[in-house]
Amino acid sequence: MKKLLSKLISRLSITLLLIAIQAGWGVAMLSRASAVFPWINRIFGVVAIFVVIYIINRDANPSYKIAWIVPILIFPLFGVSIYLLYGKKKPTKSMRKKFKKNEYILRDNLSQSEETVNAMDTRDACRASYLQRYSYPVYGNTQTEYFPSGEALFPRIIEEISGAERFIFLEYFIIEEGTVWNSILEILAKKAKEGVDVRVIYDDVGCVSKLPTGYALKLQSMGIKCTKFNPFVPFVSVIMNNRDHRKILVVDGHTAFTGGINLADEYMNITHPFGYWKDTAVMMRGEAAWSFTCMFLQMWHVIRGKEEDTSAFRPDVRYAQKFAGKGFVQPFSDSPLDDEAVSENVYIDIIAAAQKYVYICTPYLVIDDRMKNALTLAAKRGVDVRIITPGIPDKKIIYRLTRSYYPELLQGGVKIYEYTPGFLHEKAIVSDDRCAVVGTINMDFRSLYLHFECGVLMTNTTAVFDVRDDTLSLFPSCREVEKIKKKNIFARVFDSILRTFAPLL
Repeated sequence: MKKLLSKLISRLSITLLLIAIQAGWGVAMLSRASAVFPWINRIFGVVAIFVVIYIINRDANPSYKIAWIVPILIFPLFGVSIYLLYGKKKPTKSMRKKFKKNEYILRDNLSQSEETVNAMDTRDACRASYLQRYSYPVYGNTQTEYFPSGEALFPRIIEEISGAERFIFLEYFIIEEGTVWNSILEILAKKAKEGVDVRVIYDDVGCVSKLPTGYALKLQSMGIKCTKFNPFVPFVSVIMNNRDHRKILVVDGHTAFTGGINLADEYMNITHPFGYWKDTAVMMRGEAAWSFTCMFLQMWHVIRGKEEDTSAFRPDVRYAQKFAGKGFVQPFSDSPLDDEAVSENVYIDIIAAAQKYVYICTPYLVIDDRMKNALTLAAKRGVDVRIITPGIPDKKIIYRLTRSYYPELLQGGVKIYEYTPGFLHEKAIVSDDRCAVVGTINMDFRSLYLHFECGVLMTNTTAVFDVRDDTLSLFPSCREVEKIKKKNIFARVFDSILRTFAPLL
């Protein structure tokens, strides 16, 4: 009873209740207005036509357009009203202005070494040049270490932050009080007292049910600089649509981590809400860590609104020597601020260039026609295309939506596997023993179009083979989906509706 009461009065429950009241009030007001003034419906019917024409001519994903056009045409009054609130997937004008102001952090600090590019194979250099257009250089002289699970990563995080001498930067979608975070926080507080510059960014939407109100102030009282992205307020707001889904940890400018693992107990398999939690991460030690330092500082400056000398965070001269790292490493970030689907384009390019195999791990599979065509075309060319999704879902409606894409992919020759021991939260793609991406990017509309994401493209590094071997080790624990049972008419209609509104979920 006490636990139930705690949930009922939690920050999340109260906030959702307030939002529900607002939504209910809005629906009631619109219904009353349309009943008292019947001509409002006719006006909105005309307005809906112009809104649909506007949507059709927008530079946006076709699936995203359809998801809005359908409700607007069927329910003009409600559809138009909701679109005006949520339809524009870009962040608010204020946020866009802040990011524009801080573009210089990436542009002025991330330069490309021509020597590195010239050392690459022509095909790899072409792929790298795409990310270079968006201020993300490719590096050599970087060691990469792959972690196949949260429990493998956790000791290394403790080791690295314990040895920090100058600064520790953490940017995570989810931070939750528990064994993992409390252990990390103890070290962060100790380091802050020693004079180390410790900074934490967490997404307030991601942490709304994980951290209490005012948690940033608690960390600041411990000497830790802390700020939150996307403050979660009990009002219907378009900004809630865009989240900082990135996971970044930088130590002293020479070491960086990224991947799917958040700082909470379930990610390290201390707790098991959905069976075994399969996740991954990569550590980079060397030149490539600088890109993650700049990504963090850009986000920090956007939120805090203060400028500082970014170059002061370059690695200490003691780390100026070359790190013995094989291959090439290219960290990158993706943003909803533009109409460039950077992450999706990198994935599609890898799939299109594959000659032998492409293995993909993703917790959610909600893809558009571009991605579906790239996957099936590769399979039809004779490439071994395999996708692993969770066998135990964390969100049942998204799991059903994920499975609705199986028939078309299977028909196109793509092999699909479901990880049976638990929930697969890993976000990775590996191809031809040549290249791999590990990061925060789910294969769904939110990650590809609405969230701030990050990843690292690795070419001919030792971690590429580790990603391959780890993925191959998963197949014996998976059930292969060979065919989908025929659904009744009601199930097919329900899935069709889900697919229509998939970009909005």
